Amino acid sequence: MAANTVDSKIISPITEDGSMDRRGNPAVKANTGKWKSSILLLVNYGLVTCAFFGVGVNLVVFLRRVLHQDNAEAANSISKWTGTVYIFSLIGAFMSDSYWGRYITCAVFQMIYVTGLVILSLTSWFLLVKPSGCGDEETHCDPPSTAGVALFYLSTYMIAFGNGGYQPSIATLGSDQFDETDPVEARSKVAFFSYFYLALNVGSLFSNTVLVYYEDAGQWVMGFWVSAAAAALALVLFLLGTPNYRYFKPSGNPLTRIAQVLVAASRKWRADAPTRGELLHELDGDESYRDAGIRKILHSDQLRYLDKAATVTEEEYRDPESLKTPWRLCTVTQVEEVKCILKMLPIWLCTIVYSVVFTQMASLFVEQGTTMNTNIGSFHVPAASMSVFDILSVLAFIAIYRRVLVPVMARLSGNPQGLTELQRMGVGLVIGMEAMVVAGVVEVERLKRVPPSAPDQPSSLSVLWQVPQYALIGASEVFMYVGQLEFFNGQAPDGVKSFGSSLCMASISLGNYVSIMLVSVVTSLTAGDRRPGWIPGNLNSGHLDRFYFLLAALSLVDLAVYVACAIWYKGIKLDSNEQKGKVPVLV
Repeated sequence: MAANTVDSKIISPITEDGSMDRRGNPAVKANTGKWKSSILLLVNYGLVTCAFFGVGVNLVVFLRRVLHQDNAEAANSISKWTGTVYIFSLIGAFMSDSYWGRYITCAVFQMIYVTGLVILSLTSWFLLVKPSGCGDEETHCDPPSTAGVALFYLSTYMIAFGNGGYQPSIATLGSDQFDETDPVEARSKVAFFSYFYLALNVGSLFSNTVLVYYEDAGQWVMGFWVSAAAAALALVLFLLGTPNYRYFKPSGNPLTRIAQVLVAASRKWRADAPTRGELLHELDGDESYRDAGIRKILHSDQLRYLDKAATVTEEEYRDPESLKTPWRLCTVTQVEEVKCILKMLPIWLCTIVYSVVFTQMASLFVEQGTTMNTNIGSFHVPAASMSVFDILSVLAFIAIYRRVLVPVMARLSGNPQGLTELQRMGVGLVIGMEAMVVAGVVEVERLKRVPPSAPDQPSSLSVLWQVPQYALIGASEVFMYVGQLEFFNGQAPDGVKSFGSSLCMASISLGNYVSIMLVSVVTSLTAGDRRPGWIPGNLNSGHLDRFYFLLAALSLVDLAVYVACAIWYKGIKLDSNEQKGKVPVLV
């Protein structure tokens, strides 16, 4: 009985991380959040993902067969669209952190998303897929009308805007359902990000197997309508969970707080900052921060120049009113918020090359697959459906990681998580590099098996030889993207949590744009009057293998830079109640 009494005093019945119920009161743990709410959000995310991939996974084929774009143009169009999806995540994160909060942001952008899918379905039905059922390998579509193309791009970029703005907020809202000051809920919060990525892949499994098969056979309209229905169902389920979610207050515009630190530090560029963090300006008590929905951050020794913003000068001592002006004097927590963001940026930049590797799965992997033998006996395998092996690999490696690798590495390293987030991201970089080497070798073998008498015909090499490169990409995702979600969400200060989640999406976005640039540069340098180049319209006359090997070399350089940045990085240290008197644990 004594032990239970002690435990009941330590673990509060209400959350202590600043989360609230929908009425603005401190959230009661028994009635809100936890797995009951997070599972609903995971189902919501899985359905949204099913809808997204129902459009996106075969869009490169739609562009070629229905809109009559060539290989390079279609690959660049996909990279631009995918990149835009994830760059919009920064807008969603900004609105979520600053003004709307996670819940309203998710609801608004899902409505935009559903609207875009409905417009795409109607446009394809009445304007683009003509005659009905065209766009398979045999029936050619009529040239698209100007109105049809305009509505197509309007709808697809509405989908990009809706999905991009939704993604960082749903990831953060899901993790908000667990109070990290509670030991049991803290462990669940770590597990949530693995299940979040699992939901992404389970949601895309239906699209990559069933929908892609029907779309490849010319049933584009049906595929798009199924995607719209899945997104609408996701929105309904999301709204049903409203009474039980845990909410956080938006903390205001973070750009203003960042600007205040930079201005205050530059004003005092001649001042000497104290070497001890206790001598810097900070508010007493936690109440002022708790009201703003954030927690205190302890002082760190990196980027010491910014400490000048929290240094009280003799002039400010003589003029107490200046102590109230944040453009002249900032708190340690405000300074550390800026430090955290700046320290994460080098790590984030190193993930962009991996995203270049990852984006090939939706473009060049598919185009490579269409030039291979896609028949297994009497069964035709759509090239885009090969991404199912990426999904199966993700599902398998999440289970292997959590059930096998974590216990083994925990015993070896003493870290209960097995590997730190930074270590897992490094492993993801290595596996991604291996995927590009394997893809290049497969392409070499594919080219050897192109019939000399029919250079325009597909190679006799089976499309199943692509399985290893898809499986390696899937394994790398488990380490890289799950690690990224945990790292950026965990290391981002409370006032920019959605921004932290959006960094993962923004990495994919820039990876797509860098991929566009690389494809364009490689095409312009390798193609000439008598040279088809590495990535021509007919891949049988090109050298896609050299492009894959180039990406592998870039990944090797990126890995070396990443290791240096990871060694330099020091994690955030929160001054929360349960940490007082303890040594903070860093990433």
